[in-house]
Amino acid sequence: MPGALTLLIGTSKGAFLIDGDARRESWALRGPFCDGWPINHVIGDPESGTIWAGGGGEWPGAGVWRSVDGGETWRLSKLATGKFDAFLREDPAFADQIGRQPDPPAPFDGRIDSIWSLGRAGRRLHAGARPAMLLASDDDGESWTAIETLTDHPSAPGWEPGGVGLTLHTIVAAPDDPSRIWLAISAAGVFASEDGGATWDRRNRRSNAPAGSDEVGLCVHNMVRAPGSDLLYQQNHQGVFRSPDGGRSWDEITAGLPSTFGFPVAVHPRDPATVWVLPLNGDTAGRFPPGASAAVWKTSDGGESWSARQEGLPARDCFFTVLRQAMATDEATPAGVYFGTNSGSIFASTDEGEHWTEIARHLPTVFSVKVLQRA
Repeated sequence: MPGALTLLIGTSKGAFLIDGDARRESWALRGPFCDGWPINHVIGDPESGTIWAGGGGEWPGAGVWRSVDGGETWRLSKLATGKFDAFLREDPAFADQIGRQPDPPAPFDGRIDSIWSLGRAGRRLHAGARPAMLLASDDDGESWTAIETLTDHPSAPGWEPGGVGLTLHTIVAAPDDPSRIWLAISAAGVFASEDGGATWDRRNRRSNAPAGSDEVGLCVHNMVRAPGSDLLYQQNHQGVFRSPDGGRSWDEITAGLPSTFGFPVAVHPRDPATVWVLPLNGDTAGRFPPGASAAVWKTSDGGESWSARQEGLPARDCFFTVLRQAMATDEATPAGVYFGTNSGSIFASTDEGEHWTEIARHLPTVFSVKVLQRA
């Protein structure tokens, strides 16, 4: 049986950690961390236990926080300064009064305002920013460089922002070959590199498209890679899609779901045909579960069929939203599935989605959920 695990939670008011025992029966909440910054994504290294939290915004600036002691202390790598720094520079008396001085200029001032995603590719750490830019660190997040080959992609002048701006929100790598990386940008679609970011291929071709359409929707909400394969799944603005060939072609697998709209998608840690999504009622209809009845929908055949799982979830008068990075799985047997809501709840299933328990409530808006299990 795997050992204890920690849920890594990104919220609108900092990062939180939820420690679980080996049986996944007892949970303890810690936080908030990261000075109350909006934290869009938190990930961890199962070998060292290091935790990284990316976030920020126009007021605090952009950056990646790092903890090497299980969340006890955190250090910020500031990537762009914000309006608060400008305010402190303009009013030195106020800065002295509160004992806070503006941070010095940061390497990406004027280019980004926040970090939206984090991902490892071998020993390299990547960060996705808003506006869409890919950053890389080879020293565990101390220093960062921009992957300009993506910024300068020929399609970049035509990238359109989604509802929260032009965000690079998903980074996926092949554990057995870190030179292979996939990204999702809202709303520019999927990009892939086979050479560690030296070149990028835009991969939005839809293989089972209706007449007159030859690509999937460009507003990708989330994307995951199935274990040990080039099988990818994505949830986007128009449905759920599957790619058997690393994104070179996409088949729609929405049939059987109660709507075409949702944000998160999670894949089983060992079974590439088992996937979970949480449909919402639509883009302009409120973005809550259809019929105000919460349900996680599961497929065990790669999207050929879907069925609802909602035992333990609010079956009526439920109006929460589950955002793009706010669903994750662990590596236990049976696999655990976890998701967080914009109303501040964390739900857990330790039997692959069959039954659900609310393990935390009254948190700030949950942006992301990730699982850290030490090796």
